Amino acid sequence: MTTWSLAIRNLLRNRRRSVATLLALAIGAASLLLFGGYIANIRYSLQSAYVRTGGHLQIQHRDFFLYGNGNPTAYGIANYHKLLQVIRDDPVLKDMVLVATPTLQFLGVAGNYEAAVSRTVVGMGYVAADVKRMRAWNDLHVRLGQDLAPFRLDGAPPDAALVGLGVARVLLLCNALKVANCPKPEGEPQVTGGRSLPADVAGLVEATMPSVPDGLPAPGGSARIDLLVSQTRGSPNVASINVLAAEGQGFKELDEVLVMLQLPQAQRLVYGRSPPRATSVMVQLRHTAQIAAASARLKILLAAFMPEQKLAVLDFELLNPFYVQSIQLFNTIFGFIFALIGGIVLFTVGNTMTAAVVERTVEIGTLRAVGLRQANIRRLFLAEGFLLGCVGAVSGALLALAIASTVNFAELTWLPPGSSEPLPLDIRVWGEVRMIAGTVLGLIAIATGSAWLPAYRAAKLKIVDALRHT
Repeated sequence: MTTWSLAIRNLLRNRRRSVATLLALAIGAASLLLFGGYIANIRYSLQSAYVRTGGHLQIQHRDFFLYGNGNPTAYGIANYHKLLQVIRDDPVLKDMVLVATPTLQFLGVAGNYEAAVSRTVVGMGYVAADVKRMRAWNDLHVRLGQDLAPFRLDGAPPDAALVGLGVARVLLLCNALKVANCPKPEGEPQVTGGRSLPADVAGLVEATMPSVPDGLPAPGGSARIDLLVSQTRGSPNVASINVLAAEGQGFKELDEVLVMLQLPQAQRLVYGRSPPRATSVMVQLRHTAQIAAASARLKILLAAFMPEQKLAVLDFELLNPFYVQSIQLFNTIFGFIFALIGGIVLFTVGNTMTAAVVERTVEIGTLRAVGLRQANIRRLFLAEGFLLGCVGAVSGALLALAIASTVNFAELTWLPPGSSEPLPLDIRVWGEVRMIAGTVLGLIAIATGSAWLPAYRAAKLKIVDALRHT
């Protein structure tokens, strides 16, 4: 107890120097935690976006991830309804799985032939009701912004579709879909009179247009486009689809190519009269921490019920390498900043303790003369460094919490690189126990360690030389 009381008194002896050291520690700790909270928000936002659109896990043919984009029909999952039923009936997965739904991905050409424009697209066939439920997932409590908007395909006619903002812009659908802030080309496209779709392809369109069930609105919504797809054996298939709206996908690259359809319509386009398949089964869990357990259980079920199809279970990190690379980049930057601030703390506390040793040389000699051991002298200065680290790091953590709360309350937005939409700016410091504890303990350890060399030199002072020091 004497060591700690002496350490506190010695720090209060030169308040100005102690306060300057504490400020350096507090500002360093606050800066680290604020940047760490910014990284945490990015991690949670990206994870939530990927989980809401693609689930935590996807069941695919083992080669679809690498080769399926070129020929999705070759890697479809047959009898996927059986797989869905197995997942929903499994007693282990029943409490983990929120949504299990099939999806079909394919490549095609979308054309607005009345405007004489077309472009290649990536089509996604969804069960709209399931996607609506997936979009409601927010286990990480991220501010969702426009993601709270309803999924327009839910309850829509069988030929309905949604497109990315870039697709709407290229196909000149902005006016029809009432897209705001949509740039127009400087020159109007040269359009010949009437519909320019070739007669044979137009006949195919009419033959493949689905009938509308009773109770659903007739086709002819905001805009119509034609979608040309290659079928199983390479033969073309085309359908006229009713575009209900254009949705921002968050990333320009996806906005430029995405077309979302009802799953039955997509299956008719790709498989024609052949038995329909799905390229993936998306599985969304209640909590991200359940990925490992759910993945292991799914592999057991696949081996037991569908061994002939060579299916694999992929998590969202493997399916979205951009997410992993982004988090690794930010973690590297955080480590670099921690090293810089740690170096500043090291030299600041070390300089403070060295000055204290010089000023208290006579005092050290007196303590040694009355019988205080060298170990006790070292312990005294290490205690001072430890106290500086504790007070400075904890003050920095409290400062970071206050600043983060102020920023979050202001509800600011920012535009991430590669994103087409501004996102809410949150700094997630509160609740990040591991980050706060790691930062605080790390800075305390650095502050204590930086006091070791001055403490060692103080303990090695000769009593006679110390007593006659002026």
